[in-house]
Amino acid sequence: MAESSSSGLTFKLHPLVMVNISDHYSRVKSQMNPPIAAHSATATTTTNGSETAVETASSSSSSAARSPRVFGCVIGVQRGRTVEIFNSFELLYDPETHSLERGFLEKKQELYKKVFPNFYILGWYSTGSDAQESDMTIHKALMDINESPVYVLLNPVINPAQKDLPITIYESELHVIDGVPQLIFVSSSYTIEVGHTVEAERISVDHVAHLKPSDGGSAATQLAAHLTGIHSAIKMLNSRIRVLHHYLQAMQKGDIPCENSLLRQVSSLLRRLPAVESGKFQDDFLMEYNDTLLITYLAVLTNCSSTMNELVDKFNTAYDRHSRRVGGGRTTFF
Repeated sequence: MAESSSSGLTFKLHPLVMVNISDHYSRVKSQMNPPIAAHSATATTTTNGSETAVETASSSSSSAARSPRVFGCVIGVQRGRTVEIFNSFELLYDPETHSLERGFLEKKQELYKKVFPNFYILGWYSTGSDAQESDMTIHKALMDINESPVYVLLNPVINPAQKDLPITIYESELHVIDGVPQLIFVSSSYTIEVGHTVEAERISVDHVAHLKPSDGGSAATQLAAHLTGIHSAIKMLNSRIRVLHHYLQAMQKGDIPCENSLLRQVSSLLRRLPAVESGKFQDDFLMEYNDTLLITYLAVLTNCSSTMNELVDKFNTAYDRHSRRVGGGRTTFF
């Protein structure tokens, strides 16, 4: 497999595609029965009223099956040399022939064409750590729909040391290997498109962002994680503004040439800032600030009341003991 693609295409991947693939894999994995067979088997799961075939690995009687693989199509648009992947849908897979059910694919394509008339099938997706030899069979089968399909691969294995997203986009290129022309997968770089999102994507990403941790974290833990995210976002925004400030200063001094297109973009960005200094913003900010202070004061008063109640209880207990001692004829000690 080549290191990187030489096609010169620019890929933009929307977060909704990653959410769909991850959700597809999670549902299939949760629906699978625990592996008990000592030989290779094929498990089926029901998705939207039809059965989706899923591969399982051959294992010994004491070892568990590996993670299932899921398959689907990615759709979007291509404008010149820019390929933008907007959405995806699931497909039926036959593990014996290593092929996709063509009738189901055409039906799904027809349904999506009614909802998204401007979207076209750009390729397909799957899960796994790396592209396999059988994947090229599926890839070639889609070439009659798209002469140069893309392959989006999601690695479901969690790697705490990995900082990049577990997503790889492959293209196919014709290389001559040992004198024989062969199609091989080559990886391509991509960017995450967050500037222009559709309504369904915003809802999905917002839902994922508000999911509670699976380890049953407390509200304090979730609040700390939320505040940490806000702090990181503000820190990143501050660093970006510093870069623009230094750039404009260098341009003003004549150290770098003046670019009118960039100045227009900076000016458009700065026009949004006066809205932060409006009277409505100040009123809303002061109201939220006062509410926060009020809650803080109430928390302090509650703690003081609780402390006073504990003190009164201890005093009453001590006073009752002192009264019993006095009534019993014992001398009072101060």
